[in-house]
Amino acid sequence: MSEHDADARRASVAVSAARAGADVAAASFRSDLEIEHKDRKTDVVTQADRDAQRRVIEEIEAAYPDDPIVGEEEGALKTVPESGPAWIVDPIDGTNNYVNGIRAFGTAVAAIRDGEPVGAATVCPALSDAYRVGPAGAFRNGQPLSVSDVTDPRSATVCPTFWWDYDDRDQYAVACRAVVERFDDMRRFGCAQLELAMVASGALEGTMTNVQANSWDTVAGVAMIRAAGGTVTDLEGERWRHDSDGLVASNGRIHEDVLAATQEIEAALE
Repeated sequence: MSEHDADARRASVAVSAARAGADVAAASFRSDLEIEHKDRKTDVVTQADRDAQRRVIEEIEAAYPDDPIVGEEEGALKTVPESGPAWIVDPIDGTNNYVNGIRAFGTAVAAIRDGEPVGAATVCPALSDAYRVGPAGAFRNGQPLSVSDVTDPRSATVCPTFWWDYDDRDQYAVACRAVVERFDDMRRFGCAQLELAMVASGALEGTMTNVQANSWDTVAGVAMIRAAGGTVTDLEGERWRHDSDGLVASNGRIHEDVLAATQEIEAALE
């Protein structure tokens, strides 16, 4: 099997695994959920998260039983292997939305090799949207994705993504100011993989954070943006990877402006 065909097969399994996990999440959406808190009051988990991750892992292991799997919940690795094939799973990205009956959540699965994605999918069942990326490109519901062609920052919509601890909310305030002073408008959806996919689809011109993000919140969406013609860097403007500090994603045409807004958050810490 050629490397292209091998990557295409892994990309297909990422789609089927994400759909399987999303089906589990959808079955409990807007039901009587038992909610637990992790380290922070805003970081919640439900049995649906655990069940969805278990279902995703079952789907992956049926095809690749020996591959390591990185995932948000218990029972999966937390560190991305630097070499060889592996998988990255977020069973329900946007759990706070999920528990509050907000439709902006999804199941994300990425297939990687040597730390780089070769295929990925984010399935948002309550929105009826399935994003995927592989050797053939990036798609939403079967239609090719393309970043927006906006070149004027004052016509752009940008989203501060991820969340800050209570003691760091001043950084969120700086992020909001940096966005509204540079761009036309701001959005925040509380689901990082969806926000990244929206940059890939052209619904947003950019999304940004100065914090180091978890791989399960990012890798799938970053792969989609790049395949759709966008740019993703770290805080220094270098090519982003799963262990980078910060994440700056854009349609490429306004990237320097999104990067400057993100760097303003860091400057406020000095």
